[in-house]
Amino acid sequence: MRGPRLASVVERRLLVNYRVDPGIAAGLLPAPLRPQEINGWAVAGICLIRLGQVRPAWMPGASGVRSENAAHRIAVEWDGPMGRRTGVYIPRRDSDSLVGVAAGGRVFPGRLRRAVFDVRETAEDFDVSLAARDGTTRVSVAARLAGRLTGSALFAGLDEASRFFRDGSVGFSPGRNGVKLDGVALHAGSWRVEPLEIRRVTSSFFDDPERFPRGSATLDCALLMRDLPVTWQPVAPAKVDVLPARSRGEKRRTS
Repeated sequence: MRGPRLASVVERRLLVNYRVDPGIAAGLLPAPLRPQEINGWAVAGICLIRLGQVRPAWMPGASGVRSENAAHRIAVEWDGPMGRRTGVYIPRRDSDSLVGVAAGGRVFPGRLRRAVFDVRETAEDFDVSLAARDGTTRVSVAARLAGRLTGSALFAGLDEASRFFRDGSVGFSPGRNGVKLDGVALHAGSWRVEPLEIRRVTSSFFDDPERFPRGSATLDCALLMRDLPVTWQPVAPAKVDVLPARSRGEKRRTS
């Protein structure tokens, strides 16, 4: 589907990143998407993002709404008319916004599920948890600002990590009809990433041994973005094969 261009401010965006066995990641993707690899690993993760001033791009910021949102992501590549393209596949999106849940996949690309968020943060410490209303998804992340990016097997440093995520600005997620993927591109005039030290991460998606057998998904690093004006531009839907059941994040309810 194609919808209006939206504007917003990324007030806070936590990117929690895992390095994943490429064969396991491939099993979660619909063709023609394939895992984008770094140093022999696929890259996946959780994006916990608070958006402010969300509104059609032609409206003033004061008219916008605010929401907490989460997305489970897998970095992907595919072959386009001009060659290899990169972006992310998003099997699951959650939000606390009733408007967003109602409009997602109808008025604007990207179906959203309703979730309850618990957020406690300061300028240096971040504790974000969510529980989906449908009982299938739970996430809890605690992190603190760090002086530099350390311990990552994916990225040699912060600049490399920043470029990787900026280049993966197109996201595809399952549409409501199950035949095509909704697409949206993130556009930002400026781009600043800060490193985080991870204190705690639990995820019903990545901790599921049926989806990710032992050792196939390892926590790698976490990054922070904040106070970033952006626009969200719908892109043409992508035709895909049948969606893999394990990719949907809805296999069973969590207790």
